[in-house]
Amino acid sequence: QVQLVESGGGLVQPGGSLRLSCAASGFTFSNYRMSWYRQAPGKERELVAAITSAGAVTMYADSIKGRFTISRDNAKNTVALQMNSLKLEDTAVYYCNARSILGHLDYWGQGTQVTVSS
Repeated sequence: QVQLVESGGGLVQPGGSLRLSCAASGFTFSNYRMSWYRQAPGKERELVAAITSAGAVTMYADSIKGRFTISRDNAKNTVALQMNSLKLEDTAVYYCNARSILGHLDYWGQGTQVTVSS
């Protein structure tokens, strides 16, 4: 049974930091590209950051570049998103995504709420 379980969301003030984690099970983690997406109220889900299967390459949305860092630990089947200098507009539900190298398998977590508010 495939599972992606996110944790680490919460309420934080502008300028603060949060670290999201996603624990994966039920598939060969090291064969999957891992990504974080987010969806704010009334908006479409958007890609925030991604990391290749071996962790060699990362990509970031322009809106978070320089503030967020994605990383993975293939020994522990986890992927993390370190979020610094959070802004009000970072408020969203953040989702962990796993996509197979060939792109034919796609898994999602249940999401974790991040709220940036003063």
